[in-house]
Order: sequence, then C-alpha cells, then structure tokens
Amino acid sequence: MKMYVGNLSFETTENDLQDLFEQHGTVNEVHLMTDRFTAKSRGFAFVTMNDGAQANAAMSALNGRELNGRTLTVNEARPKEQRPRPYGDGGGKRSFANNRR
Repeated sequence: MKMYVGNLSFETTENDLQDLFEQHGTVNEVHLMTDRFTAKSRGFAFVTMNDGAQANAAMSALNGRELNGRTLTVNEARPKEQRPRPYGDGGGKRSFANNRR
C-alpha cells in the first residue's frame, strides 16, 4: 500500500521516514518529493509498505503525530490525476516562417 505523508519539515529526510515507518512493519520504499530546480524538500513524501495491515497500523499511529516540529498527515495515496499541460499537449508546432508576409 502506498501512503501519502504530508506536512513534513523541510529538514526531514528519507531515512527519518524509513525509521519512523519501520516501527510498524517492513517499508519497501520511501520517496521524499523534492523541487526539481533547488533539490529542496517539497514537504511531502510517499511511503510504500506491501503488508496492508502494517500500512493501516502505521497510518493510524502516525497520522497526527509530531515529527521535527510538524504534525504529520498520513493517509492512503490517491492515484495521480491527469492535469492539463500548461502549454497544451506539445503535439502541434507552429512554423512562424510561414506566417511572415
């Protein structure tokens, strides 16, 4: 089960989350989301645990718990929504040479 972990302190590391969630079972993956340009934390992460019972126990125990001075939000991750691309689908390229007169 993939879980969303939000309201993270910018100092929180993937190792911090690994250690925290391992108190409730086996953690398969921790992915701390970072800004593409600055590489700084974006304040949320995804944690994956294969055992649903362990994941539910972790969610119950950790949602609302404080870590590094911030109250965590932990719930089941939702599938990524399709969002429109800011500049269209990128399929059509204009040729400005044909528009000159």
